[in-house]
Amino acid sequence: MKKPSRYIVAAIVLASLGAIAYGFSLMDTRETLANQYIGFGVVGLFLLAMPLFLITESRGKQLKDYMLTDENIRKMRERKENTPENQ
Repeated sequence: MKKPSRYIVAAIVLASLGAIAYGFSLMDTRETLANQYIGFGVVGLFLLAMPLFLITESRGKQLKDYMLTDENIRKMRERKENTPENQ
């Protein structure tokens, strides 16, 4: 079952993309209003949707698993050597 936060992020993304598209469609008639719609769409994408997405998707994950430490590099090399494609 999907979490409600995914639906919220998807709604923000769709609303932001809709605002950007509507702003571009208004560009020849009302340029000031068109720029406002495009600006609000960009703000919605990058200041609302992206942080919410990163917060919801990174829950329960450890940052140290994704860092390039000596231990992780050794693990990656061991996996690469043990794959049947290389034998």
